[in-house]
Amino acid sequence: MINYIKDEIKKSYETKQAIYENEELLQQIETLSKKCVELYKNEKKTILAGNGGSAADAQHIAAELVGRYGFDRASIPSLALTTDTSNLTAIGNDYGYDKVFSRQLEGMGQDGDLFIGISTSGNSANIVNAFKSAKEKNITTVALVGKDGGEMAKLADISIIVPSNSTPRIQESHILIGHILCDIIEKELFADGVR
Repeated sequence: MINYIKDEIKKSYETKQAIYENEELLQQIETLSKKCVELYKNEKKTILAGNGGSAADAQHIAAELVGRYGFDRASIPSLALTTDTSNLTAIGNDYGYDKVFSRQLEGMGQDGDLFIGISTSGNSANIVNAFKSAKEKNITTVALVGKDGGEMAKLADISIIVPSNSTPRIQESHILIGHILCDIIEKELFADGVR
């Protein structure tokens, strides 16, 4: 059992090592970080969504921004589209599950916002549809994905593809990237010490 546990830990850090050594991927994370800082300076917001574990990641990242990540400061506007069960069930019932995020973006997204779709496969139909709705509203789209990036990577303005085919390893890396993003945003927006 100990060897199994060690092997799982090893697989996790090997995936992170692959990210660490991938200059193109690191540049995409940096590009996203800069884009987020810019949009927040223009009083816009980030919007996130995902399914299952990726829904939890969307909520986690949004909570770090709205609440706090590393230190006390003003709240940063971020919204997870996965948290309102009345919206999810009404839209799912009336329009189908494939529309649960696109319909919310139509109502709450604004020109200049940024939408982060999270999926391990990159093929979640409801995120793909959300990307299409986002384009119509001039909302920047980000695919936080794994494997080969799927359909989402083809549609996104910024694609961050974790180099793994393992769902757990991809999800572990997504939250690492989300934490790095939150840290950079917080430090850049409050670099003058105003908290």
